[in-house]
Amino acid sequence: MEVPAELLDDLDKHVGDEGKFVNRSEAIRASVRKTLDILDEIDEREGRLDDEY
Repeated sequence: MEVPAELLDDLDKHVGDEGKFVNRSEAIRASVRKTLDILDEIDEREGRLDDEY
């Protein structure tokens, strides 16, 4: 997957000893998970979420 440098730069600000995440991979996983959770909430509100998930 290609990720634009400006997004990686923004993520890297939150990685490391002073950041919220231990490494870039953890930051990407957390970001994707949060986005998917938000999309699920929107789909549920709109009646588009299947109970199969």
